Amino acid sequence: MAEEGGEAEDTAQEDFQYKLKVYIDCTVDKSAKTRQGALDGLKTAMATKILYEFLLERRMTVTDSIERCLKKGKGEEQRAAASLACLLCIQLGSGIESEEVFKTLKPIFKTILSDGTASIQARQACATGLGLCTLVAEDDILDVYATMECFESLFTCSYVRKDGSRPSLSPQATQLHTNALLSWALLLTICSASHITTIIHKHLAKLPRLLESEDVNMRIAAGETIALLFELARDVNPEFDCEDWEPLCSKLNALATDCNKHRAKTDKRKQRSVFRDVLKAVEEGDFQTETIRFGTERMVIDSWVRKRTYDAFREFVGSGMNYHLQANEFIRDVFGLGPPVLIDSAALKAMKSSRLERHLYNAAAFKARTKARNKFRDKRVDVGEF
Repeated sequence: MAEEGGEAEDTAQEDFQYKLKVYIDCTVDKSAKTRQGALDGLKTAMATKILYEFLLERRMTVTDSIERCLKKGKGEEQRAAASLACLLCIQLGSGIESEEVFKTLKPIFKTILSDGTASIQARQACATGLGLCTLVAEDDILDVYATMECFESLFTCSYVRKDGSRPSLSPQATQLHTNALLSWALLLTICSASHITTIIHKHLAKLPRLLESEDVNMRIAAGETIALLFELARDVNPEFDCEDWEPLCSKLNALATDCNKHRAKTDKRKQRSVFRDVLKAVEEGDFQTETIRFGTERMVIDSWVRKRTYDAFREFVGSGMNYHLQANEFIRDVFGLGPPVLIDSAALKAMKSSRLERHLYNAAAFKARTKARNKFRDKRVDVGEF
């Protein structure tokens, strides 16, 4: 039976790899629909499985396909190709292989990003993709700073002008600037102390004006970037003091308690939650920790640097993030988790509680909860005279 199980697993693996090869071949098909489907299929596979060995042999072929789709494709196809480039770098990790991939694709990313006539969807995807690929695969810190300047040239267009007027931008252009700001913030996490000091002098006084944006995503991105800058500034200099600290705290407090009727309820709820944490970061240097559980392990998100990095990877890997935290050596190294923990299926089965145990636990919890609630619902309780 063990031999039969092993053979079935090998057959499934061969079928899966054959499907991936078909997808790679289809990325050069004449039909845009077929190319789009192939890119999406490869993205799903890379987000949910570790394919290092398979991709190592075919990295240049996949890179050529991404390059062709970025150059000749339209809108959604370019967006899918940009995401696939990030997933390829995540799979290959921080080494010579991903550096080779990025050297090929970086000029194309920057060309699309700076081309005002290019598809806005493609530019948005390139703004996000360029940031993560730079974090993973860029080997020269000066090139990192040059890429950050590209992002600055975009999101600073949302800054309030010297005469106090606000630029009139379409929702799509605002989203492009938001993506550029988030990628810029991601690269801030690997900057030197001297460069962070320069950035603070250049941008910290202007960033708070982005909190007045009509777009909720831009407000949130600006707030989280401000919190990140304060955290980095205090790491460089524990006595760091901001000149406009009180007006900034007032503005953050207003957003944390926003009740404007013209804003959607979901936007207000999301905004309040984020800005309560941002206000704590600016006022007290505090961070609301979050625990991520995956398999038998757990990871604590305990800083804005760690949060920005985690959010960036999760944007591309999506629901496969927990799997990558368990098995992807590069991502584990980024978060200081050490080598992957190997647990066989028998051990995992032993660690899981049985179905009966879970049922009994849930029944007991339900009974206790019902008893507690009945104390407040009992009609026989004396509520006094009226």
